Amino acid sequence: MIKRNLFFLAMLMVVPVQVFAWPWSTDMMNQPSIKPQEGPPAVFPQRSVPVSGIPTKVKDRQAAEKLKNPFPATAESLKTGKTLFKIICAACHGLTGKADSPVSPKIGAIDLTSDYVQETLTEGWIWGTITFGSAIMPAYGVPTREVGGSNDLSPEERWHVVNYVKKQLVKDAAASGTASIN
Repeated sequence: MIKRNLFFLAMLMVVPVQVFAWPWSTDMMNQPSIKPQEGPPAVFPQRSVPVSGIPTKVKDRQAAEKLKNPFPATAESLKTGKTLFKIICAACHGLTGKADSPVSPKIGAIDLTSDYVQETLTEGWIWGTITFGSAIMPAYGVPTREVGGSNDLSPEERWHVVNYVKKQLVKDAAASGTASIN
């Protein structure tokens, strides 16, 4: 009887080890799937559009000057532009856009509410400056999205920021005085 109990106990201890060796316990790495850089890249279906949209092909800021904003200044566009402005632009240009952040005087950031920016600069020029940067300002996007950084904005996001700067920033700055924009 004792031998039989010991045999049964030994079998209970060995069975779980054998169960893990069965075919359904293979590592998930070995499942049928396409691994990165395995084989030729998949061909996109005809007439497909990349998630980032249709790239704008301009070579520099001067080439972008005559571009027209393809996104109307709707409430949604202005809201998106305001959010992106607060995240990306406010560190240097200040929440009001008046170059009133602590770093503005040190880096020479310009007042985006000035008549020069609001009346002289075209939407395309501002989009090009966001895209390619300037003497002091870094680039926040590349027109074809071939190479990008962590702070890059898509072409559409850049146009929303342009809408906000040209159509709403001055109003928000006047309404807030020197307080932050909500």
